[in-house]
This record gives sequence, C-alpha cells and structure tokens, in this order.
Amino acid sequence: MIEAQGQHPFLLSTASPNRSQRRLAVGIVAALMAAMLLSAPFARLSLPGTEILIPAYAAAALLVELLTSALLFALFSIDRSRAILILATGYLLSGLLAIPWALSFPGVFTTLGLEPNLQITAVIAAARRLGFALSVLAFALMKDEKDWDRPRKASGHAIVGWIALVATLTSVLTLALALRAENLPAFMLNTREVAPLWHVVPAASVGIYMTSLAVLWTRLRSTLDLWLMVVLGTLLIEILLISYLGGATRLSVGWWAGRLFGLASASVVLLVLLSETTALHAQLVRSIRSERLARESRLTAMEALSASIAHEINQPLASMVTNASAGLRWLDNDVPRVGEARSALERVVRDGHRARNVVNGIRNLFRTDTRERVPIDLNRLIEGVLLRTEEETRLRRVSIRTHLEGALPVTVNPMQMEQVILNLIANAVDALSSVTDRPRIIKVRSRSGEGEVLVTVEDNGLGIASDLRHRIFDPFFSTKPEGMGMGLMFSRSIIEDHGGRLWVADNIPHGAVFHLTLPCNAVSDIRR
Repeated sequence: MIEAQGQHPFLLSTASPNRSQRRLAVGIVAALMAAMLLSAPFARLSLPGTEILIPAYAAAALLVELLTSALLFALFSIDRSRAILILATGYLLSGLLAIPWALSFPGVFTTLGLEPNLQITAVIAAARRLGFALSVLAFALMKDEKDWDRPRKASGHAIVGWIALVATLTSVLTLALALRAENLPAFMLNTREVAPLWHVVPAASVGIYMTSLAVLWTRLRSTLDLWLMVVLGTLLIEILLISYLGGATRLSVGWWAGRLFGLASASVVLLVLLSETTALHAQLVRSIRSERLARESRLTAMEALSASIAHEINQPLASMVTNASAGLRWLDNDVPRVGEARSALERVVRDGHRARNVVNGIRNLFRTDTRERVPIDLNRLIEGVLLRTEEETRLRRVSIRTHLEGALPVTVNPMQMEQVILNLIANAVDALSSVTDRPRIIKVRSRSGEGEVLVTVEDNGLGIASDLRHRIFDPFFSTKPEGMGMGLMFSRSIIEDHGGRLWVADNIPHGAVFHLTLPCNAVSDIRR
C-alpha cells in the first residue's frame, strides 16, 4: 500500500489526513455525542403514527448508500485496492436491503396489499447491520495488502461482477425470507418490542465495530481510514440509542434518533468523497492551466530566442553585405583599387567572425557557468566597438563624442558585452535618422564609483514617449516599423546576467539616454 500512496498521493484512500481534517473529525464526533446526550432523556418516548416516515427514511438511505458505493467503485477503478472493493460492496448491500426492509415494515405499505411480517423486517435489518459491519472490518484488515495487479480492464469486470452478485444476493434473500417466513428466528415479540434473541444482533455489531475501530486506529494511513472511524463512532451511537437507551422499542424517540444517526453515518463518507473529488478536480484544472501557461511560456521563450539570434546576426550580415558591395565597387573602377578592396574584404572576414561569436555569445547567455568571463577594461571594449561602427555612422551623418574616464575594470563575456554596446549605438543611430533641424550627435560617457562602472549612451533624437518607455525592454516590442523588438530585451538580459542594470531616461532637451552599470574590479585584474 505504500507504493500506492506514492503513486496516488491525492486519492482519499492514499492521502494522509492533515491536521485540519483530524480536528474536523473530532469536532463531528463531539457534536454527535452532544446530540445523543440531548436526546437520551427522551429516548423511550413513543412516537405513534410516525411509520409514515419510513419510506422517506428508506429512500434517503438507499440514495446515500448507492451514491457512496458508486464513488467507492470509481475509486477502486483508480486505486485498485481490494479493500475499497469490499467496502463499496458493503455500502451497496446496505442500500439495496433498505428496499425490502421498508416494504416489509409493519403498517407502511398495507394499502398496496403487501402482508407485513415482523420477522422479515427484523432479519433484513440484522443482515443490513451485520453485513455492513463485516465489510468495514474486512476493509480495515485488507487495506494494507498489495493492490490489484490485473489489467485495468479486469477491475471494470470485477465491479460489474460484484454489483451483479450483490443484486442477486439481495433478491434471493428477499425471496427466501418471503417463502420461509414461518421458519424465521423470532426477533420480534410484536410490532414495537423485540425478543431476547434480537439483542445478539446489536451486541455482535458493537463487537465488530469496536474491532474495526481498533484496527483502523492502529493502522491509520489515509483520509478514508479517518472518516470510516467517524462512521463507526456514529454507528455505535445509533446502536446505543436504538437498542439500549431507547429500550429496543420501535418508533420511539431513541429509535428515530438512531435512524437519523445511521443516515448521518452513511452520509459522512459520501460528503467526504464528493468534497475530495471536487478538490481533486479543481487541482487538476489548476495543474492543466499551469501546464498550458508553462507550455506557452516555453514557446514564447523559443520565439524570443529565435528572434534574438536573427536580430543579432542581422547586424554583422548587413555589414558584410555593405563591405562586400564596397569591395566590388573598388574593383569595378577603371583603375581597380586593390588596396581598398582588400580592406573591404578584410572587414567582411572580420564581420563573419563576429557573426560566429554572436551565436556563441547567445549560447553562453543561457549557460549557468561563467568560465568565459574574463577581466577586461570596459573602455577599451567600447573604443573597439566605436571603431567598427565609424564608417556606418559617418555615412548616416552622425557624430560620436566620447568621454571615457580612465580604466574601467570589469569581468564580463567580451562578445556579449560588445553586442550590448553595439545595440545601444545602433538604436541611437536609428533614433537620429529623422532629425533634420539640428546636428545628429551621440555621446558615450563612462565613469566608475561606489564599486560599479556606469556607461551612458545618449542621443539628441526624438526621444521615447513616456507611455512606451516601460515597454521598450519587452520582447517583440519595437518603435521602428522594421524592428523585431529583441535588441533591448537581449541587452538587458546580458547586463542583468552579469549582475548589472540597464535602464532609459529622457535626454534634456532632446532624445534619450541609456544607462548601463556593471560591478567593478580592481585595476590590476584587467587582462592585457
């Protein structure tokens, strides 16, 4: 059974009862005992004429016990425990026997022409009580056995077989009792008083209930065990009221109070099964929803990664096309300028290596180790990036002014950091493309202080609208018609992965300024 608990941790038959469930069970038993004490002084008070309520009581008992049996059979189809199968059978037997018990009850269905028999009703009542008690005891003794090891289809056949067996047994028993009514044991003296022989039934039931309680108490494993103990406690109160406090007299206050307690005991497991099933369904819905959201998140992440790679590769590829075109033009001159063409081709090779390094940088972004991070001077890295973008900025009539303060020692992945600086410069150049009434200027500044370095890239373009500023780092969001909206997201991911921050602010009076911070190292750590 321990294996089953590991396999089905959320089933009523395998989940361990928590503290709140234990408290609720104790509270229910205490409330039932208080109700018993309140009704005890009036237990022997006779209530003549109340036999008209017998059909209602029998219908309620039939409905509750059949529903409980159906839910337990469904639980068996999942848990596949023989103990659950026996318990479900006990509830089914008790429910079906409620029909002949009510039909044979004296003074209830006389208008239908049925001849009541005192002993038939008593024998059926004894069969109901002892049959259910034995099913609970069998459950308590068998619940820790190995689960049903046959194919799942066989469990369905077992359910159908047991239902057919119980239905047949109930029909045969009822027919036999009707045919042999004169040979039945004398359990009743008259319509209200029991014979001495009847006292064997409640005594035997109490013995079985107490034994079952002891077994469940010493082998308490699951929530179902706990609530069956509540059921047994309720049934003990029922017997106490009907057979002892009520003087074993039918249709007395004690007799009816006991019947209500019996109905309550039958309802306990049903209510618990329904509540646990509802909770399990809600948990399943939440699990499915979480899984769906996780799957959508993974798809979004894959799309973001693909778009990031395309975005970052596009820059060196565009540079390669530009330099290759320039090389062809130098070679197509009347007097080919081989030196210029060679320089263009060298830039093509350099950009090809840069594209390869971009892919490696993106791959390293998602690695948990930092083995490819080295101490460098961030200012030297910035100068190298500005040198590579010099031709493009000149063609787009953009001036870059720098103010780089001393050496800025940081430990970073150089290729990833180059991509960040390139993205910020490229965005600043794009922001200036529509400026015509003033010089197009980009200022790059750097300084150190308080254990970190600060780099700013500012332009005097049109700036970023205040309602869009909080979205520019989101994936797939771009203010450019041809933009993919991945550059800034990718850049922030790199900076945050290095322990820094990246944010944007207004540049007064025109444009925007991006701020970048990174943890600072000692100057002596810089790799030269």
